Amino acid sequence: MVKYTPPMGWNSWNTFAENVNEQVVRETAESMVSNGLKDAGYEYVVIDDCWSEPTRDANGRLRVDKKKFPGGIKKLADYVHSLGLKMGIYSCAGPLTCAGYPGSLDHEFEDAATFAEWGVDFLKYDYCYHPDSMHGKYLYRRMGTALANCGRDILFSACTWGGDATHTWIDQTGAGMWRSTGDIFDSFESMRGIIKNQYKILSYGGVGCFNDMDMLITGMRGKGHVGLKGCTFEEYKLHMSVWSILASPLMIGCDIRNMDSETRELLTNRGMLAVNQDARGARAYIANESDLFGVPEADVSPIFCRLLDNGDIAVCFTNLRDDAATFPLTTEKMGLGHSCGKKLVCNDIWSGESFEIQNDCLSFRLEPHTCKFYRVSVK
Repeated sequence: MVKYTPPMGWNSWNTFAENVNEQVVRETAESMVSNGLKDAGYEYVVIDDCWSEPTRDANGRLRVDKKKFPGGIKKLADYVHSLGLKMGIYSCAGPLTCAGYPGSLDHEFEDAATFAEWGVDFLKYDYCYHPDSMHGKYLYRRMGTALANCGRDILFSACTWGGDATHTWIDQTGAGMWRSTGDIFDSFESMRGIIKNQYKILSYGGVGCFNDMDMLITGMRGKGHVGLKGCTFEEYKLHMSVWSILASPLMIGCDIRNMDSETRELLTNRGMLAVNQDARGARAYIANESDLFGVPEADVSPIFCRLLDNGDIAVCFTNLRDDAATFPLTTEKMGLGHSCGKKLVCNDIWSGESFEIQNDCLSFRLEPHTCKFYRVSVK
């Protein structure tokens, strides 16, 4: 399956992990419809690890844990489809999943056929227990080929954590998205580490094979399986802004059945989603890259820019530091110096405020762990 914009949906792991079950998935799918997430573009409902029995059946097929999913995956997928949503499931490139359930190594074609039979639309494919003797590219090529031959359009989500230089070969496998980092946790420190891991791989990913910076922690507030100390509203806003401008898939991780209004506001902001889902698919770049040479790693705070389909430029100022600082950006670094003869109008994606750039420079003093996110129009 080829995706032309970053996939959007919900995944069970961040909140529920091994406690995922049929009721949780049904109620989550219903909530995606009732609270406006479906209308905003979120479409995949993904069951992560811990959904199966600990062993395969006598014919070598995966078995559903009937205590957790008494109706089976096929019936559940039919229900999710009836709501206008799509169903996702999880497996692994090793003999075991990360939680110790049967993986798909040497069962790729029969598992792909099983998932197709069940009505699955999305496969998250993890990297635990993979054989050291086989490079990851061969394992993911094998599952990619199996999915392409299973008789159903299934989005292949490769979760290699960026291992084995994933960015150099993952687009050969048929994957529609690929994990470039280890697991995210609900803390600013975890979010910051993932952002910093992106600097050298910004030119990889995009249409057909999106760079997945891992699931969203927005709205978790320290609860759930990966909940640590949680984040502030401004930190979650920075999280959404960077995932948006870098065109990462947006896979919600919080319990949306109990989503508060602030979380809904962040997840469904039209301007943020429009940047993330922009049809041009242009790669983002760090506009202040030359200003960061020689700066201690702890003080690095990138200004990301990205050309959009209608000619606008998305600009995201970030302060990843633990103290306040001023961040200047000349328009020349966006390729638009004074000599171009154009006016540049900034539209604040979060507040809706607009203003014209003066003296060919934008400059902001940002508090720690905050951002400014603009859509700049060329007039």
